[in-house]
Amino acid sequence: MQTPIINRDEPVPLHEQVAAEIRRAIADGEAAQGERLPPAVDLAGVLGVNKNTVIRALHILRDEGLLDFTRGRGVRVVGTPERGKLIGKINELVAFARQQGYRKEELATMILSVRG
Repeated sequence: MQTPIINRDEPVPLHEQVAAEIRRAIADGEAAQGERLPPAVDLAGVLGVNKNTVIRALHILRDEGLLDFTRGRGVRVVGTPERGKLIGKINELVAFARQQGYRKEELATMILSVRG
């Protein structure tokens, strides 16, 4: 993976910058599906950020479906950028539906009734 540029002067939080750099590496094929990422402490050292910043970024990417955490096996790339975008949109839809007073079950029923 190329050395990412983390800019402390940007208004974007550091963990978001780290997540964006890892997303870019996945999209560019530098971190391929099935590949294991370096430990968070090593990534933190390379990036010049705190280990917890890296861990927070990795959790974001896990929630997007791009990474998988397995005890004893580390963090692996499991998704594609497209899958990550789709999961992000799904999370946005679920959050919007909750704001409108819908439960997940009601949203699921609505999605299943849509003809595609």
